[in-house]
Amino acid sequence: MFVGGNHEASNHLFELYHGGWVAPNIYYLGAANVIRFGPLRIAGLSGIWKGYNYNKPHHERLPYNQDDVKSIYHVREYDVRKLLQVRTQVDIGISHDWPRGIEWMGDWKALFAKKDLFEADARAGTLGSSAAKYVMDRLRPPYWFAAHLHCKFSALVNHKLPNHLHDPTSPKPGVPQTTSLNGDNGAIEAQPNPRDLPLAGQFSNTQLNTDEIDLDMELDEEVQSADKPLSVTLESQSQSAIVSQEDGAIVPDDVRAQLPASFARPLRAIPTESDSLLEAITNTTTRFLALDKCLPHRKFLQILEIDPVDAPTTADSSEAYTLAYDKEWLAITRVFAADLVVGDASSPVPPNKGEAYYRPLIEKEEGWVEENLMRHGRMKIPENFELTAPTYDANIGIGTKDQPKEYTNPQTVQFCNMLGIPNPFHLSEEERDARILAGPRAETPRMGGGRGGGRGRGEGNRRGSRGGRGRGRGRGRGAQ
Repeated sequence: MFVGGNHEASNHLFELYHGGWVAPNIYYLGAANVIRFGPLRIAGLSGIWKGYNYNKPHHERLPYNQDDVKSIYHVREYDVRKLLQVRTQVDIGISHDWPRGIEWMGDWKALFAKKDLFEADARAGTLGSSAAKYVMDRLRPPYWFAAHLHCKFSALVNHKLPNHLHDPTSPKPGVPQTTSLNGDNGAIEAQPNPRDLPLAGQFSNTQLNTDEIDLDMELDEEVQSADKPLSVTLESQSQSAIVSQEDGAIVPDDVRAQLPASFARPLRAIPTESDSLLEAITNTTTRFLALDKCLPHRKFLQILEIDPVDAPTTADSSEAYTLAYDKEWLAITRVFAADLVVGDASSPVPPNKGEAYYRPLIEKEEGWVEENLMRHGRMKIPENFELTAPTYDANIGIGTKDQPKEYTNPQTVQFCNMLGIPNPFHLSEEERDARILAGPRAETPRMGGGRGGGRGRGEGNRRGSRGGRGRGRGRGRGAQ
C-alpha cells in the first residue's frame, strides 16, 4: 500500500480519492484514510505540504492548467481535519513528506552531514510537513513511515515531552537523550541529545554524493517563501493551530506570501480537540523511519515486525490477513462527505466546526456502519481492480500535447454506493466534454512575471557546481 506524493499520476489517483487498487495487489490509501490489515490499524495522509494551498478545496480537475499540475498533490486541511477526528489508537502512520521537526528527534548531525541543505530549513522550522505533524501528534502511532527527502533517517518521538522541549534551538538542561531506529534490524539505538546544536554551516564541506538524484526533479517551482504567513503553532496534545483565513481577497495567496508581514491575512483559530477524547490513544512514543530511493547500494529496504497496540479479542491465526475498512473512519467519511468540494476553485471549504460538533455525528454514523456493514460482513476491502484507461502502446509512445481523459473509477462508485454518500468524482460524458471545451481555468498571476523564485542551484554537497537558476538558494523539498 502507498500514499501519494509529488511524483505520482495525480489524475489517476484523483479517481481513487477514497482509496483503491491502482493495480492488483497495490493499494492506494487515498487522500486520507484509516484501514486495517489483519490486527493492524493503518492511517495514511497523501500529498506534500504547501501552506498557501492548505485551506483550499480540491479544485483541480481536468483539464489542468500549469498551477493545477502542481497543486493537485498539495495536502489539504479538509483531509487532515478528518484524520484529527480519529479518537482511538492506530498502529502505523504513513505520509509522503516528513512530519515537521522530526529531524531533531534522531541523529540530526549525521543527517545534516549527508544532506547539508536541510540544515537551514530545519533551523527555520520549515523542513517537513505541518499537516503530518498535526496527525502524528494527535494519533500517536507506534510507527510512522515517510519518504520524499531521499535518504534513510530514523527517530523516536516522545509524546510525553512538551513541545518546547523538542525545540533544539533553545537548549534546556535535563532534556533526555533521544533514540531512533538506526539499525537495519530495527533495534533502538541511542543518539546524541538534540540540544547539542552545531554551528550554522558546520557540515557544509562534506563529500559530494555523485549518484544522488537531484531533488529538483519534482519541478515544483512555487515561491519558496509562501509558507511564511501561515503561522502554525502546536500546543501540547490539544494541537491548537492558527492558520490563515480564506477570506476571498483578490490578492493570490502565493503573491501575498511575498509581501511584508502586514499584508498577511487575518488569523483565526482552529477549534481545539478535547484532551478527554484522547484517553483511548494510549501510545506515548512514535518510531519514525524514512528510507532512501530504490537504487543500487542505497538503504531503501528495511523489514520490521510490528505488533498491534490493542490486540484483537479474537484472532484466527490460520486465516490470511486481508485489507479491511475501519469502522470509525467510515463513520467519519459519512459525516464529512457533504463538505467535500471537488473541481471548483471558487467554492470555499466549509469551516471547521470543532470536535464538540463532529463527535456525536460520528458516533451516530458508527452505529450506521455496524448495522449496515459490519452485521452483514461487508467490511473486507474487495479486490475489485479494473482498468479505467487504455494501456501503454509502444507504437504511440508517451509524448503527447493532449490533456488526459478523466474516467469514472468503478471502485469509487462502489465505495460511495456502499456508504450512501455522493460521488463528486463522477461526471457524465456531456459534462466532461463541456469542461474540455471550456479549457483550463486561468492561471494565477505571478509577481515579477515568472516562476523563477527560490529555485537556485549550485550550493551544497549534493548539487555540484552547475550554476544557478532563479533567485535564492532554493530548497524544493516540500517543506514550504
